Order: sequence, then C-alpha cells, then structure tokens
Amino acid sequence: MKILFATSNTNKIIEASAIFAPLGYVVEQLVVDGKTPKFIEPQTDNIEEISESKMHQSLEIISETDIVDNYILVEDSGLFIRNIGGFPGVYSSYVEKKIGNEGIINILADNPDRVAEYRAYSVLYRNGKYLKSLGICRGKISTTIRGSNGFGFDPIFIPDGGDGRTFGEMSDLEKGVLSHRGESLRILSEELISPSK
Repeated sequence: MKILFATSNTNKIIEASAIFAPLGYVVEQLVVDGKTPKFIEPQTDNIEEISESKMHQSLEIISETDIVDNYILVEDSGLFIRNIGGFPGVYSSYVEKKIGNEGIINILADNPDRVAEYRAYSVLYRNGKYLKSLGICRGKISTTIRGSNGFGFDPIFIPDGGDGRTFGEMSDLEKGVLSHRGESLRILSEELISPSK
C-alpha cells in the first residue's frame, strides 16, 4: 500500500519512509500531472489549521485521478522560540530561506533564554477516514551552527533528551528517535496498526 506525501521536501519523505516502511507501506511524493501540489496556506498561526487546509486541498486535487484510493499524508511543522513570541513558528520555512540559521542566532545574541520547541502536525487520510497527530520536541537554540545533517533549523536546535548535539550533528536515525516529526508519524503508524482502526 502506498502513502502519498504531499510535500516538496524530499527530506520529509525519507523520514516518513523510515517509520512506515517497516509496516509494509511505500512512501512516495504526491505528484499529479507531473507536478507536486502548490498549496494556498490560510493566514493563521495555527499549525493544525494549516495541515488540515493542505489535506482538503490535496483531496480536491486528486478527486478525479486514479490515485484517490491511496493514503494521503500531509504535515506542517515549525520551530517555536519562546523568548520571541513563538517566532518563526508556522513561517519557519520562509524565515529559514530568508535569514537562515545565522539570522536566528543573531536575533538571540546575548540572550540567555534560548528555550524552543519543534512542532509537527500530521494528517493521514484514506477512504473518508482521517488520522491526526501532533508531535513536539522541546529543546533550545545553540549559540553556533553545528553539523550539516538534516535540514532547516536542525544545525541550531539542541533537543532535550539528547546528548547535547544539535539535530544537524545527528544521523537520520538518531534524529528520528527524538524529533517532532518522528513522534507525530509514529503516533499515526500506531493508529494504522491498531485493531480499532
């Protein structure tokens, strides 16, 4: 059975594959007419609303195609930094492209409060049924960029429960055990194999 992930981020597909492949699912990018869907994001700071809007748009896009019987997965995530009002939050992807990791470090320069958390909200759909899950990984922002693995803000995020390394210094497997997306997708995978589902 295929899970079609509505994302243009291949790193997310790799992370999802690591969780769903052992259950017998193949995770592939959602592509319609040779293109990945482009979403109109609602103007909200609510990560759940954004994911659910992406799901509804995905279902509209595939409604007249032969892939409509597959599982469809959407996910939205962000880095929420306590001391600056949860910024960049749902705008993390945009902010990372504009100012990068160095920009976040500069914003927090000389600030002792570096508490932050990653959040990921995932929605999985098939045949009229929705499974939803929120994953949270708490941690803090590093004072320097460390590591070249992962993507986005991974080289400046030090997760609680780790050994002091940033996500950028961890292997995909190590990150997956601790990460917000890993938690969110594991919750979905457990619901998939639950006898009540």
